[in-house]
Amino acid sequence: MPDSKYSPLPPWQRTDYCGTLRAADEGRDVALLGWVASRRDHGRLIFIDLRDREGIVQLVFNPEHAAAAHTVAEKARSEYYIAARGKVVRRSEGTVNAELPTGEIEVTVRECEILNTSPVPPFPIGEGEMAAEELRLKNRYLDLRRPEMLRNLRTRHRALKAVRDYLDESGFIEVETPILWKSTPEGARDYLVPSRVNPGKFYALPQSPQLLKQLLMMSGFDRYYQVARCFRDEDLRANRQPEFTQIDLEMTCPRPEDVMSVAEGMIAAAYRATLGIDIAPPFPRLAYADAMERFGSDKPDMRFGMELRNLTGAFAGTTFKVFADVIARGECIYAITLPGAHQLSRRELDEMAEALRSRHGLGLAWAKIAQEGWQGPIAKHLGDAEKARAAEAMALKAGDTLLMVAGDANKVRPVLGDLRLALGEKFTMAARDERRFLWVVDFPLFEYSAEEKRLVAVNHPFTAPHPDDLEMLESEPLKARALAYDMVLNGQELGGGSIRIHNRDLQLKVMDLLGLTREEAIDRFGFLLDALTYGAPPHGGCAFGADRLAMVLCGTDSIRDVIAFPKTQKAVDLMSGAPSEVSPRQLKELGIKVMA
Repeated sequence: MPDSKYSPLPPWQRTDYCGTLRAADEGRDVALLGWVASRRDHGRLIFIDLRDREGIVQLVFNPEHAAAAHTVAEKARSEYYIAARGKVVRRSEGTVNAELPTGEIEVTVRECEILNTSPVPPFPIGEGEMAAEELRLKNRYLDLRRPEMLRNLRTRHRALKAVRDYLDESGFIEVETPILWKSTPEGARDYLVPSRVNPGKFYALPQSPQLLKQLLMMSGFDRYYQVARCFRDEDLRANRQPEFTQIDLEMTCPRPEDVMSVAEGMIAAAYRATLGIDIAPPFPRLAYADAMERFGSDKPDMRFGMELRNLTGAFAGTTFKVFADVIARGECIYAITLPGAHQLSRRELDEMAEALRSRHGLGLAWAKIAQEGWQGPIAKHLGDAEKARAAEAMALKAGDTLLMVAGDANKVRPVLGDLRLALGEKFTMAARDERRFLWVVDFPLFEYSAEEKRLVAVNHPFTAPHPDDLEMLESEPLKARALAYDMVLNGQELGGGSIRIHNRDLQLKVMDLLGLTREEAIDRFGFLLDALTYGAPPHGGCAFGADRLAMVLCGTDSIRDVIAFPKTQKAVDLMSGAPSEVSPRQLKELGIKVMA
């Protein structure tokens, strides 16, 4: 008879998953399939912990009751895949494993077969076991067997199911949009796909379904959603992937509050389904200008204070040359206060100042507030009156450390905001289990790119201007606000969106401000501009990063822990070796020549 490991069919069907058995199953005959998590040979008895996606159960092999099964168990090793049949029995007193959900019972095995063998894995596959990430990604099919990874992907599944159910109940229709489509630059580089049947022409993988979902609103779907795959060829960070998943939705005739309300309900549904936690909308709103002024960031972490303050007025008329020169140039002095409960050494302060100087070209002025007065390099350069004004503005107390940075506000505030976050992390100021949701609203419509020497869209070119700021498009476009909104949680952007432009003339005006000629606009976006002339209704929506949401729900710090087959920061799949070279025949068919 051929070895069972060569048979494509198991010898019997599974009756239960290993991790689902409980004391109530005592006396049942069960058939189990799974991997050998561990094997312990006690001479006469052999114990195997059998693992599947639901958990572990202990198998017992007794040669007096089932000699053939015992012989098989003698051969079994870690990560062998086996089939076992037997009876569920209660463990004897004193052998109950309270750490396992199945710890009250075990299965006495009467039949067992090895369905496949395994070499020694390159890293342990068990609860809490961890190997170097490069090794894990290289052997991802083994890494995914780890209980933590199984839990993460199941949490992701439950979250997306809850999102789909919520949106379905809210009247949204799921529509799939193309993966092969037209290149319509939206900020990042496109991934291009050559067309064999149309030589010299290319498809682009979508950076998002942005234009397609707008077209669906013009087509009468009224409410659309999609769990969409998106692709961006951009420089990667720890929590950014070249391909990612987006929860995408669009509505006809909404106000920003309508979109935000739907998004809040969607996130609340995901939290209920995965963590059993009730999130209570509506979330607070914070204007972009206030977020930058108070936190130096458009995604502020609200779990701790240490807010930025503008001290320019406090130092009016100062004789301290550095500050006086800054004020004379029309620039600003911003500060944060490190509370007295958290102290930095002189060495740490000097290292912080050097880091700001080398990375950003900015100086750090600091003072420690003692009972007898200010201490530190800057103290002797400041008069009593300006110290008093600064102390009042910052509500300084003995023991506090005042940290000040001077320069252009648009440069200083983000740097000081990053310093605030670094100190918050260093001193664990934010409670890990606290959840501070908010919406950042009223973003600028444009910003100026010194590199490109032109206006660029803060969100994307299809974002509608705030109706109160339409006249500014002619005179002061950089002051115009957008009808845009981002949902932020604990310093991370979960998602965001905007109300869109639904008027062809206004869309052409915005494209003109962005530096596109009328001919370029029609060439790139002619299909959209045409659609806008056929009674296009007002519309708007939002998109949320499914990967980032799953990461937050799982409590992990890496987005790769919630993606089944992720890529590295160099966009490489270590398991398969992608990207890889292709054959000369394939390149010839596509009319492509690779330049060395």
